Amino acid sequence: MDAGPTVNAAGRLRVLLVAEAANPRLTSVALIGWSFSRAMAEAADAHLVSEQRNATDIAAADLGALRFTPINNRRWQGLAWNVGKALRGGTALGWTTYSALGTLAYPFFEAKVWRAFRDRIRAGEFDLVHRVTPLAPVVPSLLARRCARAGVPFIVGPLNGGVPWPKEFSGLRRAEKEWLSYVRGAYKLLPGVHATRRHAAAILVAARTVWREMPARLRPKCVYLPENAIDVARFPRQAPPSLRSPVGVAFVGRFVPLKGVDMLLEAAAPLVRAGRLTLDLIGDGPELPRLRQLADELKIAAGTAFPGWVDHSQMAGRLGRSHIFGFPSVREFGGGVLLEAMARGLVPVVLDYGGPGELVPPDAGFALPMASRAALIPSLRDCLTKLAAEPDRLRAMAVNAQDHVYRNFTWPAKVQQVQAVYRWVLGRGPKPDFGMPLR
Repeated sequence: MDAGPTVNAAGRLRVLLVAEAANPRLTSVALIGWSFSRAMAEAADAHLVSEQRNATDIAAADLGALRFTPINNRRWQGLAWNVGKALRGGTALGWTTYSALGTLAYPFFEAKVWRAFRDRIRAGEFDLVHRVTPLAPVVPSLLARRCARAGVPFIVGPLNGGVPWPKEFSGLRRAEKEWLSYVRGAYKLLPGVHATRRHAAAILVAARTVWREMPARLRPKCVYLPENAIDVARFPRQAPPSLRSPVGVAFVGRFVPLKGVDMLLEAAAPLVRAGRLTLDLIGDGPELPRLRQLADELKIAAGTAFPGWVDHSQMAGRLGRSHIFGFPSVREFGGGVLLEAMARGLVPVVLDYGGPGELVPPDAGFALPMASRAALIPSLRDCLTKLAAEPDRLRAMAVNAQDHVYRNFTWPAKVQQVQAVYRWVLGRGPKPDFGMPLR
């Protein structure tokens, strides 16, 4: 099935976008796949290929000039999901288990993509093929070698994942049921992993962790580019939230052990009891009962809100109630919600480990050094105390955070960055260097 008009504007690149996960109604990887593809259609003749499960939501969205073809891989993808759910005891924990099973199911999807598009790729109907999702750097691609043989450049990424568990929180690995993370290096034995990287014309790496993991011989074809961006329609630039007392601190995410919400509660507790801070903890998950109980024990329940999940279309308004974004996750790959909070004018307080530390410039927020739990709680508390006491500094950093996001991390900006990679691959421009991290 094809949906959407055919576009043949002169001078526009013709791009086949392969995004197994791409959905305008979801979050995380699926929203990245959709948002990037929809934005690319404004600048190129873009044709999106995604899994059948996304077809209904994509068809209901504003496709604009984007063309779309669904590929039915429900048999294998569904099997991976159901087996993973059984092994994980649900869907909240043990994400590496599902990721590993999804990696085994994914080649069946690409095999069907190749059967559907091989004649058109060989005939030169596309200037290049870009696999956008999955983001995991361990997932091989059947298309890389086949596109290379057809003389069509293949781009993969942005790739993100594989952030090592911090030694200070090794116990959380067990709490998160991340048993397979102990043997993650075995992915190098998967058929096709090395061939994918060898035959790719360009590899977009979304984090320094992935960059360091790439062999030196491959780095000339790597470009550093984080995967996340914001939707300016949902997060239009507004003045930062008006300063008031008490200062509001927001968190958004799953309530699971690695997110560190319990540390945020303990760090903020004296300030909440003194009426200097309030907490707005947006999300849900298996840790919610324990977090509620902890708020009661710390005697801060009156100053702590647990609103549950807030619809993404309403998130900008909800974040506008706060001034600081407290996000002490100890192992985070990306940080899309962090960029959204910064766009709304919240000053981020994160850990300098994994993705978040790469997204926060020093004049726009705080990336605290990784340490033990006992050391991080007073470090967080000290940072929150200083911010609550210095509203002028808070205001200036909020503006800097917005400037950083709207300059580098909107979807139109992302498309311009990726198009620079496309031009380089096609011999129409120099290799781009956006900085590592982007500044």
